[in-house]
Amino acid sequence: MLKLGERQTLKIKEKKEFGVYLVSDIEDEKVLLPIKQVPENSRIGDSIEVFLYRDSKDRIIATTSQPKIEKGKVAVLEVKEVSKIGAFLDWGLEKDLLLPFKEQTKPVKKSDKVLVSLYIDKSDRLCATMKVYPYLETGKHFKKDDQVTGTVYEISKNFGAFVAVENRYSALIPKRDMPNDISVGEEIRARITAIKSDGKIDLSVREKAYIQMSIDADRLMRYLDEHDGVIPFTDKASPQLISETMNMSKNEFKRAVGNLLKAGKIEITQTNIIKKQEWNTKE
Repeated sequence: MLKLGERQTLKIKEKKEFGVYLVSDIEDEKVLLPIKQVPENSRIGDSIEVFLYRDSKDRIIATTSQPKIEKGKVAVLEVKEVSKIGAFLDWGLEKDLLLPFKEQTKPVKKSDKVLVSLYIDKSDRLCATMKVYPYLETGKHFKKDDQVTGTVYEISKNFGAFVAVENRYSALIPKRDMPNDISVGEEIRARITAIKSDGKIDLSVREKAYIQMSIDADRLMRYLDEHDGVIPFTDKASPQLISETMNMSKNEFKRAVGNLLKAGKIEITQTNIIKKQEWNTKE
């Protein structure tokens, strides 16, 4: 049986001037391998490993070239162009791979690099999808506090940011821990905060609390340096204002303010946080 979108080993059945016809062991179908792809000195009966896809005339054809993605797998591919029917991706073969608009989790443009999977659509054509969740694996071999890298592939207002760790394993930055400025397609480095019983992973782009407190305190000092030594609100401000201005939660902001207050670097008025005079030069 010929397997579209997969590599398989077939045998040479016929030789023609324009190539060879390959068949599987059960010889139920044959497929053309163009002459420029045929290994030198090949003979009838020889086995060849090939990848099957559809050419520009929508015919199934074989190639010995190695595509950058196979059916059911996940990979990062570059957008070559955008047309009226979707985006076309470079997947290492002569005919570019279609990413339909309905399979995009955000609009893409030329030269973007997108995380996709390869599937067969209802018309029996190979297409790409940015909705890669069903194609990701669980990561039970990871441990809590492991540092990992991954690609953000979808953002949900209800759940958070979905991430493909190592572009292979299913993970989530929960909504409560999701930075404001995170975006689809972004490559991130994160810490594993939990591994569920089903192997799915929770992530945070923040360090453990005691480490993050120092990082956040440094961020506040930089903000003060860049804004004439004043933060125009206190730790009693709304979580939304703190998040939008500092990209941290209210609890993280309060911990950082407490750290700076204890160190004598700031003072708090009824309306502002002010950098103390002795700290009014950049360190």
